[in-house]
This record gives sequence, C-alpha cells and structure tokens, in this order.
Amino acid sequence: MRKRKQKQMSESLLLGAILATVGGFLDAHTYICRGKVFANAETGNIVLMGAKLAEGDFKDAFFYLIPISAFACGVFCAEGIKKLFKQNNYIHWRQITVAAETIALVFISFVEPTRMHNIFTNALVAFVCSLQVQSFRQISGVPLTTTMCTGNLRSGTEHLFNAVTTKNKTVLKTAFKYYSIIFFFVLGAAIGAVLSSAIGRYSTLIAAGGLLAAFLLMFVNKEAEKREEIFERAEEEREEAEIKAAEKL
Repeated sequence: MRKRKQKQMSESLLLGAILATVGGFLDAHTYICRGKVFANAETGNIVLMGAKLAEGDFKDAFFYLIPISAFACGVFCAEGIKKLFKQNNYIHWRQITVAAETIALVFISFVEPTRMHNIFTNALVAFVCSLQVQSFRQISGVPLTTTMCTGNLRSGTEHLFNAVTTKNKTVLKTAFKYYSIIFFFVLGAAIGAVLSSAIGRYSTLIAAGGLLAAFLLMFVNKEAEKREEIFERAEEEREEAEIKAAEKL
C-alpha cells in the first residue's frame, strides 16, 4: 500500500513568491514613506538604536525600540494563533495571520505619514512582518524567510556551491528556490519604491491585495489537496482489493 504524501498547503513556491514580493514592498515603503526605517528585519534598527544611545540621543533611540518590540510581539501572537487554531479543519492557522496582516496594511494606508504617526505605523508593519516570518518558515520544503534576504542568500549560495562541486541536481533545485525568493523580494522592493513615491501611503493597499491573493490561494491549494487525497485513497482501496483478490486465488 502506498504511503500518502503529506503536503502543506501554505508552503508552495508560488505562495512564497507572493509573500516575498509583499515583504520587499513593505521594506521599501517604510524606508521611503515612513521615516527611513526598515521594519521587516530588526538588525538595522537595533544597530541604529545602539548608535543613537552612543550619541546620547535617547529620544531617537526609543523611536527604533518601538518596531523592535512590535516585531517580538508578532512572534508571540503568531505562536498563539498557531496553538489555538492548528487543529481547525475549516481554515488554516496561517490564513488567520495573513488575514491579520491584510487588515493591518489596509488600516496603515489611511494613516498620514507624520513623525508621530510613523512611530505607530512602523511598529504595525514590524508586527505584520513578524507574523509572516514566524508563520511561513518553510516554502516548498526549504527553510527560508519571505521578509528578509540575508539568511536566504547564505543558504542559497551554500547550496549552489554544493551543487557545483557534487553535480547534484536536487541541491541545485534547492539553491534555485532560495534565489527565486530573493528575486521576488527585490522585485517587490522595486515595485514598492515606485508606488510609494507615486501614491504614498495608499501604496500599502497594493501590498494588502497581494496578501489577499495569498489568503485565497491557500483555499485553492487546500481544495486541490483534498481532491488528490480522495484520489490517492481510492487508489489505495483499489490496490487493497487487488491484493485480497490475488490471495483468494
């Protein structure tokens, strides 16, 4: 009897490409429209906070501490959603985090980009990206992130080296997945830069549309998996019937 493949509807490469595009978009948006802050990955904000502390500028240091704290809160919330809804048969817990991200980005689009407002909106974007990075830690069987690139670049290059030296096509495909996600992140950053410069805060509505597409795609993938599961179950039952029939002969 064949062992049924265990797939995860929320880990397809297409979905990863959409999420990476949104991730790059948001990084460009917060830098251009929200006070030159990178809200996706907090390493830069931690460095800037340290620099401000060294200068004795505690007010600006606190400005960078807010998105850092919001990012940490997002991890807690993502894990809480996972714990509460992991066994839900009607909606995947990751869809709930994507829905929360979408609502947050729609809200942000209506907030004026003033200094005080930017403190709040950058924290909200950091929270959104934290939900995403914690919820989608594996894409197409590969551990990667869709809101930052350093880890993906390191892992992709390592796999590329191994593929070249061992001539292993499977490893090369893995390297391609890493670089594909980086490509879509860069693409999202380019789109985000153009649209943020053109329409300002309303550009986050475009990013929200991308997340909505990701949310709906998970429903489509789920239905496809259900059909495949039914087909595989029928195949297993047919094989079992053939085995029993052969045993009677």
